[in-house]
Amino acid sequence: RPLFRVALGILFFYSVGSLAQLNIDQMAQEARKKLPAEAIAALLPAAAAHQPQQSTESHQKELRDSAQKTRETDKIPLLVALILGVCVGSVLAGLCSGDHVELGLVPLGALGIAITSGLLFTVPATLFDPETSQSNGLIWACILLFILGSSAGLFSVPLDAAMQHWSPRESRGSILAANNFLTFSGILLSSLLYAGLRAPVLTDAAGNPIPLFNPHQIFLLAGLFTIPVFIYIVLIIPQATIRFLVILLSLSFYRIRVYGKENLPAAGGALLIPNHITWIDAFFLLRASSRPIRMVALSSNIENRWVRWLCNLFGTILINPTKPKMVIMAFREAREALNNGELVCIFPEGGMTRSGQVQAFKPGMMKILDGANAPVVPVYLDGLWGSIFSFEGEKFFWKWPKRFPYPMTIHFGPPIRNPDDIHQLRQAVLEQGAAAVHKSAHENMELLTRLFIRQCKSRKRLPKIADSTGSELTGGDVLLRSLILRRLLRRHTLGKDEQYVGVLVPPSAPGFLVNMALALDKRISVNLNYTVSSDVMNACIKMAGIKHVITSRKFMEKMDFRLNAEIVYLEDFKDKPTAMDKAVGYTQAHFWPARLLEASLGLGSIKPSDVLTIIFTSGSTGTPKGVMLTYANIGSNVEAINQVLHLRPTDCLVGILPFFHSFGYTVALWGVGTLDIRGAYHYSPLDARQIAKLIAKYKGTLFLTTPTFLRSYLRRCDKEDLASLEVVVCGAEKLPMDLAKTFEEKFGVRPVEGYGTTELSPVASVNVPPSRSIDNFQKDSLEGSVGRPLPGIIAKTTHLETGADCKVNESGMLWIKGPNVMKGYLDQPELTAQVIKDGWYKTGDVAFIDADGFIHITGRESRFSKIGGEMVPHIKVEEELSKLAGCGEEGGPQLAVTSVADEKKGERLIVIHTKMAKTPDELRKGLSEAGLPNLFIPGSDSFLEVPSLPVLGTGKVDLRGLKELAKELK
Repeated sequence: RPLFRVALGILFFYSVGSLAQLNIDQMAQEARKKLPAEAIAALLPAAAAHQPQQSTESHQKELRDSAQKTRETDKIPLLVALILGVCVGSVLAGLCSGDHVELGLVPLGALGIAITSGLLFTVPATLFDPETSQSNGLIWACILLFILGSSAGLFSVPLDAAMQHWSPRESRGSILAANNFLTFSGILLSSLLYAGLRAPVLTDAAGNPIPLFNPHQIFLLAGLFTIPVFIYIVLIIPQATIRFLVILLSLSFYRIRVYGKENLPAAGGALLIPNHITWIDAFFLLRASSRPIRMVALSSNIENRWVRWLCNLFGTILINPTKPKMVIMAFREAREALNNGELVCIFPEGGMTRSGQVQAFKPGMMKILDGANAPVVPVYLDGLWGSIFSFEGEKFFWKWPKRFPYPMTIHFGPPIRNPDDIHQLRQAVLEQGAAAVHKSAHENMELLTRLFIRQCKSRKRLPKIADSTGSELTGGDVLLRSLILRRLLRRHTLGKDEQYVGVLVPPSAPGFLVNMALALDKRISVNLNYTVSSDVMNACIKMAGIKHVITSRKFMEKMDFRLNAEIVYLEDFKDKPTAMDKAVGYTQAHFWPARLLEASLGLGSIKPSDVLTIIFTSGSTGTPKGVMLTYANIGSNVEAINQVLHLRPTDCLVGILPFFHSFGYTVALWGVGTLDIRGAYHYSPLDARQIAKLIAKYKGTLFLTTPTFLRSYLRRCDKEDLASLEVVVCGAEKLPMDLAKTFEEKFGVRPVEGYGTTELSPVASVNVPPSRSIDNFQKDSLEGSVGRPLPGIIAKTTHLETGADCKVNESGMLWIKGPNVMKGYLDQPELTAQVIKDGWYKTGDVAFIDADGFIHITGRESRFSKIGGEMVPHIKVEEELSKLAGCGEEGGPQLAVTSVADEKKGERLIVIHTKMAKTPDELRKGLSEAGLPNLFIPGSDSFLEVPSLPVLGTGKVDLRGLKELAKELK
């Protein structure tokens, strides 16, 4: 039946085409103005005067014929216009169709034929006037014929393609022969019809026959006849029609690319499971598929009468979660559609994401597959966050799009047959998301340096950064000083080919400007860890090949470093800017368009895969390693954090983590530099009272810290000082729930936990803070977890011994994949290969992922002890001991668990702690009552009191130092 309808469409095309060609001949014959006899007689003497006597008689005859009859050349412009239109329409149809049969073009072509045929009725009857040598109406007729031909091309190409594509291979020849028979039968019938329409019925006064219809009227009849054809086409292929309207919309407002389309079955049923970002995701899927798709939609979203009519037209399957019977019926209808060979799409999250993260999948979706012999195709829509139809900006619709046209991609993953559970399907969608965002970060994402320039210009006269020394700079000031510092470094310090530059400046306005100046000069900054010894720092300098270290004389006076590199003091640049430097910098910062400035700095030569910085790991478990982070790494992480935390122009980020800390570098430096927020910095995270003053002065709303530092602020800060805080995110170590509760009780804001490592740029997952969780239909934070992965990032766990993928709630090695995974370790390809496999980064942390997608860290691989053949997690013991000892309370003790070798059991747990109110025996009894196995309970003589725990400059507990301390004390 579909092939027969296609054949009828082709029949209609050739019939109308034959009619048009015959009609153009008659139109040209009747289009030349007929001159009266007196006018012809007046022309004859003038013509004779210019001709020899012997040719006068023949020339007079030619003149009469020319004045009264149609020239053959009169047809040429009309036919050429029609043929050129068909050529252009055919090419456009091919471009719009891409790699599939786009039947949505057919109704557009039919509508064009109907309208232009009707408009040809309005063309003046006289196209050629021999009296004035002008072509009245000829141009208008040619334009309409060109459009008619273009419409015909749009109409015919998809039908011809469908006939070829849908014909079974074994009977294709017979089908094409039958189609040709119908086609030429139509041409014959249209010719006979035209003869009937042109049959003479009357005669004029001169005895000339008058046909039933003139050419203009025949074009009008053709247009009127095409209208019911257009309506019929729309009714039989409504999805194709709407899909093409989406194509027009996408061509105007979106730039869509489709990947993995070969994973969509050409025939047979399949269940599509995409993520849900915007109100119009379904239309994008219809755009991407050449086959109709039946959507499963919430009935509560289909209350409008016209929307309901449209959904009925599309065969939408309505579902109401509040009515179990309706749910069962909807699942049954979807299953029957799959078994009938149809494509069905359901959004398994049950609603649109409010943070860009993929929410938990509804397990009831699996019931659709019960008894359905159809694969599941995972789909990921990328790039739509920020469009007016997404929740970006904490609202739908009422906002301006960030880019125009908006780039987006649709990724279809390999089909999955007989999936084990909903977790497997969610992981498949996340896998496509990681690939999509990684590709986007390397193709569509704006480079950080460009975003920095544009952000500074947009906040030219608004506050941008400040620090505790009293320095306050607007966006224009920041850009101006960064440009001048860049010029000075190039002229006085850095060699032309010098790639790596060391930076030894604490978080402050100068530290911000140095990093930006180096980035604008396309250098690789290396922020050195000033909490380590000179030997460790010099090892990092040697590893990176650093020749110059930029620092402050005031800062170095407090340190005792002996560096194997030339030290460059920022104070020495104070008097070096010339009047020309200031004039050029001011002009560039305040008057040059951003694109011109970017071009003058050569930023167009930077690739997303180029290294932006080297950050050396904390060394908490070994020797520091140089982590190479690219523009794409940092840029994708900043964008993902912005999505999840819903950052606002009124936000002020309080930066206390040093820039050698990956969290401090990515979020506190580039987050402030490239997003529409402010930053306020203090050089030491240990100075609680100064930090409190900074927060109060600049109304800080965002605070990034570690639980170790958080305890200090809890003890030493007043409630009023931190009253403006809205978001507190902790990382680097486990956040005790009692500490979070106590902090909230005092300051009114609940800290949440995130997770990341330097190798992950650094953030991999985070709980959405309560103040930024708006109108969500699912929970987006879970205490005790480190949150869900950021948008475009996927996590999995594997069995510690076999390496097989773990199931839901099963602990194993945590792996992360996404655009945030580092490029590699500096000059250590073997070590890089050990931790990155097929794009997956081995974190070294042991975790499990629950059914809702939240990650729970249970320990590090190095933080397990094998006691009596059993693996004992240090973190689990720490958590229970912290609850019993009251570590989260204001002024409470601190403790950490490590291990030492033991001759009898292999290893022995050791608890290092500060002064506690409870005795070891009381704590041991509490562990037993909490249900911990005996192997998890340290001995009475395994509790060692110290004045304070060893802590790294990043705020993490120094695990290596902890183990050495345990060995020394034992």
